[in-house]
Amino acid sequence: MSSTTRSSFGMPVSRRAAVPSAAALAAALTALSASPASAAPATGDHRTGTADAVVLRAGLDVSLLDKTVRVPVNASLNDVHAPGNAARTALSVRVGGAEKGRPVELLRADAATARATADERTATGRAELVHAKVHVPGLPLLSLIEVRQVTSEAVCRAGQRPTATSNLLGPVTVLGKKITLSTGGTTDVDVPGVGRVRLDLSKTATTSHTGAATALELAVHVNPLKLGVAEVHGRVTLVKAGCETPAGAAKQPPAPTRQTPAKETTRTSATDVKPQTVADKRDLAETGGSSATPWIAGAAGLLVAGGGGAVIAARRRAAARGRG
Repeated sequence: MSSTTRSSFGMPVSRRAAVPSAAALAAALTALSASPASAAPATGDHRTGTADAVVLRAGLDVSLLDKTVRVPVNASLNDVHAPGNAARTALSVRVGGAEKGRPVELLRADAATARATADERTATGRAELVHAKVHVPGLPLLSLIEVRQVTSEAVCRAGQRPTATSNLLGPVTVLGKKITLSTGGTTDVDVPGVGRVRLDLSKTATTSHTGAATALELAVHVNPLKLGVAEVHGRVTLVKAGCETPAGAAKQPPAPTRQTPAKETTRTSATDVKPQTVADKRDLAETGGSSATPWIAGAAGLLVAGGGGAVIAARRRAAARGRG
């Protein structure tokens, strides 16, 4: 139960409010003794590289016999981007008006794989084709190209120049003709009554942060007039890989540091501060105290003394009113 009395300004004052509670003292001590918080480390931002790979990509235009209808054929096999893997070994498309509406098997192989991986350190693209035959619409029995084994790989590592390589193993047959390809050059194959093909072998390109490798690039112009179409032209890409160098792990923030407590806003004269002696430091170490202990004890004493003084003053005012 609490009662009120009049202050010197005529305002009612609660006696309970004049006495600091135990909870208030505990909160004050906790605030004084709390250790400074450590700065929370920021989360590092990581950017990975990029990589891609494809076994076959075809962009062809097919003209029918009357040349009034052009049918575009855009298809790809095992076209992946990091992270990705694919291993289909056949690709078929339907071209209306060609080969009596039956599916056209653009590619069939014993093995056809594409793989692309990327993280903050390395990005790699790789594609491979083994014992493969490629057809175009209008040539169901004659392969556009046959290869035994071909691979392409592009590797981009943080802090290093990218690399790109292509390898072609075994013989190559184009429009039924076995040919010898010049390394890194261009080869033209012309078959009368059928068409012509220009091949670019092992095209690679690198910059300071990208790499790309293409095993075979074919420029196709076929005229199989007796096989149901008038003309097929376009490009066919076999076994291509590419990559972009990752930026690597972002710069990590410095190690957490202890925050410096805010400076006191009140001024203290030099005579009021007693230097800490070696003996004082030794006593603190032996008792487990810290340099903040005297300040905590002093603050607690002031709070208790202030509360006791308020109680005494209130009692004296009450006694004076009784005598009056």
